[in-house]
Amino acid sequence: MTSSSSSSSQAIQSAIPARLDRLPWSRFHTRMVVALGVAWILDGLEITVAANLSAAFTQKSTLALTTGQAADIATWYLVGEVIGALFFGRLSDRLGRKNLFMVTLGVYLIGSGLTAVTQAGGAWIVFLYATRVLAGTGIGGEYAAINSAIDEMIPARYRGRIDIAVNGTYWAGALIGTAATLFLLNRLSANLGWRIAFLIGPLLGLVIIYVRRSLPESPRWLIMHGREQEAERTIAAIEDEVQNSTGSRLEPVGEGQAIEIRPSERIGYLALLRTLFRQYPGRSTLTAALMITQSFLYNAIFFTYGLVLKFFFHVGANEVGYYFFAFAAGNLLGPLTIGRLFDSLGRRRMISGTYVVAGLLLVLTAFLFKQGDLTAVTQTIAWCVIFFFASAGASAGYLTASEVFPLEVRAQAIAVFFAIAQCFGFIGTHLYGSLIGTGKDPNELFVGYLIGAGAMILGGLVAAVLGVDAERRPLEEIAAPLSMVRHVMGQASRAGRAKLVPGRIS
Repeated sequence: MTSSSSSSSQAIQSAIPARLDRLPWSRFHTRMVVALGVAWILDGLEITVAANLSAAFTQKSTLALTTGQAADIATWYLVGEVIGALFFGRLSDRLGRKNLFMVTLGVYLIGSGLTAVTQAGGAWIVFLYATRVLAGTGIGGEYAAINSAIDEMIPARYRGRIDIAVNGTYWAGALIGTAATLFLLNRLSANLGWRIAFLIGPLLGLVIIYVRRSLPESPRWLIMHGREQEAERTIAAIEDEVQNSTGSRLEPVGEGQAIEIRPSERIGYLALLRTLFRQYPGRSTLTAALMITQSFLYNAIFFTYGLVLKFFFHVGANEVGYYFFAFAAGNLLGPLTIGRLFDSLGRRRMISGTYVVAGLLLVLTAFLFKQGDLTAVTQTIAWCVIFFFASAGASAGYLTASEVFPLEVRAQAIAVFFAIAQCFGFIGTHLYGSLIGTGKDPNELFVGYLIGAGAMILGGLVAAVLGVDAERRPLEEIAAPLSMVRHVMGQASRAGRAKLVPGRIS
């Protein structure tokens, strides 16, 4: 790596992106995915534990909450996720991926740990909600920092399947949360069982913090921020570890694969919005459509799952968890089994296909539900099949948000679209909850299912038209960094890039 000067500021020539993308899979990549991917497991765990314990919180022996107060626990957690994504997303782009994925996990540990010591009565309800906001803030920050770090350090040919699988592990956390709450509430007193349940995530997080300490900063982030010597030391250490673990010698990367950049300073949210909606309007529309539609459907179905089983199929409250196992398993299997097709068949085909197929299957299921042809078992099987495809597509929504925008604003872009999607998710939860009512009229929920199906089909059609063929391509080729001047080989930079000056978006 060498340096040269430009008329306005020092320019840096680097082949680090190409060096990262040519690496074979190794123990380094496995360790990184395990250490960072646990964020989604923790999120699934937290959401599921809170949902499964909502009834227990209304008991006088626990917190003696009203039904509404218990339901609001999940809402405040989601509010915290939005706050965390927006706050830590900006800091991740400014201060680095590693600094933030250590801090965000620490914030989550404190928040969830404090939840477990909540007492009944008085001002403790405010304390309870505050701890859920704090825990959600940590996990929301994890989404922005970790999606960025994984995409920037995973070789391009593996990026799609790995990112989709990691996002899909949310449902592994949901399975753990369901199993834990069923075991604890049936073996211990309710007041002790729910507290231990909220300590499972922090205990897992403490182990992961130790593993994360050994992970490096993203070399891509370092070079884009002018820290070339540190970036060079980091990529050299990664290459040494990969060669030692695989026993194979890495092929050298020629200067023709290098890029020349002029590092930028901080980029705020106003500059980010200009980048997203002026420079990349099609990609912003695509990402918003994918994130909004999947969030609307998931929140609508997931948070009302138990109510549908109870009011329409007369499943006892203590039995809902067993049905949920099958539902979560279908969601987990989708990303793990067909995720590789997003790298082979391509993003556009697979994203549009999974969204449209899930929507059409939901239409079919809606008609069967309206006619009374489903039982609790067959309804659950139908949801398993629907969300086998929907889960893979939803994970690809996060993948799209993290790979189609420039590195300098990647985490902030994820945060913005995550926040927008969560707002529509709140709408879905409220709408479906009101449509369920007392379970006497399936026609209203039938309409709700058609709305959800239409949303997914719309998302799939947008992906078919505006989708980005990002499979197996370097991130810098998908979206040239805002600080990039040119490819060293002499390829022209994207329109307007040559006019950039440090710290500004032209």
